[in-house]
Amino acid sequence: MFELPPWESPFYAVATFLFGICIGSFLNVVIYRIPRGLSVNKPKRSYCPTCKKEIPISRNIPLFTWLVQKGRCAECKCSIPSRYFWIELLTGLLWVACWYYFNSPLEAVFYMLLGALALVICAVDIELMLIPRAFTILAAVIALTGGALMPERFGLLTWKEGLGYSAFGLAIGWAALWLVVLLGKAMFGKRSFTFENTTEWSLREPTNDDEEFSFVIGDETIPWSDVFYRKTDKLVIDGLTHLNVDGAPRSAKLLEIRAQYVLLDSERLDIEELKSLDGKTTSATIPREAMGMGDVDLLAVLGAVFGAPSLLLIVLFSCIFTILIAVLGRLGLGKMIPFGPALIAGGVFWLLYGEKAWNWYMSLFLS
Repeated sequence: MFELPPWESPFYAVATFLFGICIGSFLNVVIYRIPRGLSVNKPKRSYCPTCKKEIPISRNIPLFTWLVQKGRCAECKCSIPSRYFWIELLTGLLWVACWYYFNSPLEAVFYMLLGALALVICAVDIELMLIPRAFTILAAVIALTGGALMPERFGLLTWKEGLGYSAFGLAIGWAALWLVVLLGKAMFGKRSFTFENTTEWSLREPTNDDEEFSFVIGDETIPWSDVFYRKTDKLVIDGLTHLNVDGAPRSAKLLEIRAQYVLLDSERLDIEELKSLDGKTTSATIPREAMGMGDVDLLAVLGAVFGAPSLLLIVLFSCIFTILIAVLGRLGLGKMIPFGPALIAGGVFWLLYGEKAWNWYMSLFLS
C-alpha cells in the first residue's frame, strides 16, 4: 500500500515548489484581469495583452517559457513584463518556505494560501495603487477559518474561542484604520490647483489595457481611481474660462465632475455618452486620499490572522518600511507610495519576530 512520506521529507519541498509555480502562473492571470474587470475564466487560456492571441499549453510552462522566449511574445514579439516570471518564482519559493517554517501541514497550507493572496495584493497595489475588495474578502474568510481550525495559534482551546479572537482582531483592525482615513479626509481631503494663466484641462480615454480613464490638467495626469473613492467625491473646476463638450464650445459658470456624470451648472451629462470634454481654467479642486479603503480592509485581515495585539507593531513597522523605501528610492514627498505592501511586510515581521519584539517592548515599561 502506498504511503506518503513524513512532512519533513524533501519530497514536499519539491512538490510545493512545482505546485507553487503553477499557482503563480494563475496568479498572474488574476493580477492582470480582476482589477480590470475581466473574467479569469473567459477566455480560459492565457493570452498576450498586446496581440490578444491565446497562448497554447506548450508555451505556457511556468518559469521555463518566459526564460526561453526571453520575455517576449512568440507571436508579436512584444515584451512580456518580468513580473510574470517573478510572481511564479516567488510563489514557488514562498510555498517552500511555508513547508520549511511550519511543522503542521494545516498551518503551512493556511499561510501558503494567504501568502499567494499577499503576492497578488502587492503586485496590484504597486501597479495600479488599489486593492480590490474581492482579494481582502477571500483573505478574511481564510483568516477566520484558520482561527476556528487552529485556535492553538492564539493559545486558545476551542474553535469558538479561536473564531471569536480572529473576528475581534478583524473588527479592531478595520475600525482603527478607518478612523485614520476619516481623520486624513478631514485634514487633507482636498487638493487645489491655482494658475496665474489659464491652463488647459481635459478628460482622457485610456490608450491601452494598462491605463485608466484620467483627468489631465496642465502637465499632470491624474488616474480616475486617484480622484474618486466614494459616490460623494467630486472634481470641481471653478475657474472655468473655456469649455468644449464633444468639440463644441459651451458656456458654464461652474463645472462639477463626478465618477459617472458631469454637472454643467444644473445640467447633467453622463460621462459614458460624451465623446470629449476639455477646456481652460485658472483653478480646480480634486478630492484626495492619504489612504484608500483597500488598506483598511487589509489591516482588518492582518488583525484576523494574527490577533488584535499584533496590530500596533504591524502598523509601526509598516510606517518604518514605507519611510525606508521612500528614502532608498529617493522619492519626492508628492510621490504616492502604496501602503498595502508595507502592511504585508509588517505582517511578515510580526509572524517572524512579533512575539520577541512585543516582549522586548513591554519589558521597557515593566522594568
